[in-house]
Amino acid sequence: QVQLVESGGGLVQAGGSLRLSCAASGNIISINVMSWYRQPPGKERELVASIGSEGRTNYADAVKGRVTISRDNGKNTMYLQMNTLKPEDTAVYYCYAVITYRGPRGYWGQGTQVTVSS
Repeated sequence: QVQLVESGGGLVQAGGSLRLSCAASGNIISINVMSWYRQPPGKERELVASIGSEGRTNYADAVKGRVTISRDNGKNTMYLQMNTLKPEDTAVYYCYAVITYRGPRGYWGQGTQVTVSS
């Protein structure tokens, strides 16, 4: 069984910073791409950033220059450093990863709330 657990969300003022973490655990053979998604209130889930197993990154235009995704393969953990936060960054942030256990498949975390006050 595989689990993804996010942490690091919270309430922050506009202009502030937060660092999210996503830890994968269980009978993991390998982890391919890892991604952060977010779902603002009343809107659909959207991709924030992704990182491949060798570190190649991709960012949504809305967060480019303010957000950095990284991963520690030895710890099966992914991070999202968010700076210069804006009220429109308010959302539930979800971790997603393609993990090989009995076979490759996608897994979601339970989500962590990020609220940015103006």
